[in-house]
This record gives sequence, structure tokens and C-alpha cells, in this order.
Amino acid sequence: MSLKSAIAATYMRFSRWTFVHEDIPPQAIVIGAPHTSNWDGFFMVMAFWRINRPYKFLVKDSAMRAPVIGRIVRWVGGISVNRSGHHGVVGEIVKEAAASDTFTLIIAPKGTRSPQPYWKSGFYRIALETGFPVQFGFINRKKREYGWGGNVTITGDVSADMDRIRAYYAGKTGFNPENTSVPRLRAEDDDAARAHLLGTD
Repeated sequence: MSLKSAIAATYMRFSRWTFVHEDIPPQAIVIGAPHTSNWDGFFMVMAFWRINRPYKFLVKDSAMRAPVIGRIVRWVGGISVNRSGHHGVVGEIVKEAAASDTFTLIIAPKGTRSPQPYWKSGFYRIALETGFPVQFGFINRKKREYGWGGNVTITGDVSADMDRIRAYYAGKTGFNPENTSVPRLRAEDDDAARAHLLGTD
């Protein structure tokens, strides 16, 4: 057992929360929702450490530049993101993912812990361009469970794809339930946003 797996196993032995999961495809985009607390990220790290699955996740570049915090973030799998150039980030991730036999990227599409009307669409673009399934990572305070279960292959029918995602997360509440939002993309309500997301603009 690796050090990280041992740390995660020890935490899970004493935690009041339960890790629930199933097999993940070798290449996958894992989304995390409802994203309402910093605990969400901690739970997901513990989960992947426990199963010895390498992964990456996106963090703002300012955190990576911090002398101490940056080293810690890199150690747990962080990838630096310059938010002013997010379109380039998606392209870089797609290129790296396509060149890998195994690839796991964790994304919290809501992008913030506070309630939001729309998710950010980066996960959708990456999944559409790579063909990798979107794995449903979750936090559910009602049952004190976290982990992942089920996935969807993105088709380009934005509303239909998001309906499947909404169906999975229906009834699940985050660590801070008052910050839970319904999964929705702006592209479902805005023709220009949908054309941009699908590359037809």
C-alpha cells in the first residue's frame, strides 16, 4: 500500500462519511458536484488516493505560484490555470488527454462554492473533443457519502446530455446544502453560447 493510500485508508476508518464508488474507465473526465465547500476537494483527493488512481485537477495559477502552497498543490495533482486564457487551457488539456492511455481529470464545473445559475462548460468541451466519458463524482450530505457512480458520453445534444447529468445529481446536497445549484449550462438557454461550445459559431 502506498503512503497516499495508507493516509486515505486511515482517514476513512475514522470518518463519519462513507466512500462509495465503482470502476472508472481508463480515460475519464470526473466532475464533482454539488460543489459547496472546500471539503469537496478533500473528499475527492482521499477517494483517489485510496484506490491509487493518478489524477489531475485545475487550480488558478496564483495558487501554484505560492512558495509552500504551490508545492503542496502540485503534489496532490494540481494543474496551473491562467483564467484570463481559459480557451487555451481547454486545448492543452485535450491534447494531453488524447496522448495518454490513462487520464483522469477532476473538475468542479460550478467553479465556485456559492450558488450559481450556470456551470462552466470546460468539462463539456473537453469530453466532447476527446470522446472521454464524464464520470459523476458526488458529495451527498443527506447520506454522508462521497465518491462517484455512473457516467455519460457527451453527444453534442447539450440539453439531452445535461438532462442525464441533472437526473444523476437530483436529490444530492453538498456539504453546505444552501449553496447547492441545479446543473445547467448557459448553452442550454443561449444560442450563441451553444454555437461557441459546439464550435459551430
